[in-house]
Amino acid sequence: MIRQATPEDADAILEVWLLASLQAHDFIPAAFWWQQQETMRARYLPAAQIWVCERQGQVQGFVALVDDHLAALFVRPESQQDGIGRALLDLAKRERQRLHLKVFCENDIAVHFYRQQGFLIVAEGVDEATGQPELYMDYHAHGHTHNAVFEYCHIPQINL
Repeated sequence: MIRQATPEDADAILEVWLLASLQAHDFIPAAFWWQQQETMRARYLPAAQIWVCERQGQVQGFVALVDDHLAALFVRPESQQDGIGRALLDLAKRERQRLHLKVFCENDIAVHFYRQQGFLIVAEGVDEATGQPELYMDYHAHGHTHNAVFEYCHIPQINL
């Protein structure tokens, strides 16, 4: 079941965020993610509109939007490949005609997922907090995007 998050979901959302971040971003020291938890709780979660996917009373994943920015989409590692991420992203697409996001270049699985879901790479940058290269990706419900799609990182084809 997907529903709007409540303040009582904060601990579960942070747990999903931490577990999924540690798994997906193993190229960043684990200590970084542990240190970011309180910043997430105090600054990022209150600023976002958040929906959670709950199964058997446990939050399995969440999506967070700040205006047209897809600020977060995380799924509990043991629940990945169950369609939760796609369902949460579909909800975000229904809520917004345009979406923008940043994703680490080395997060090949996420880059591939977003490309499969209609996002295009529009620019590259460097994450200030980690120094890691990242991609800027856009989604437009009606297919209106920039004229060029740029290939900035080595992104292998992943068969999921």
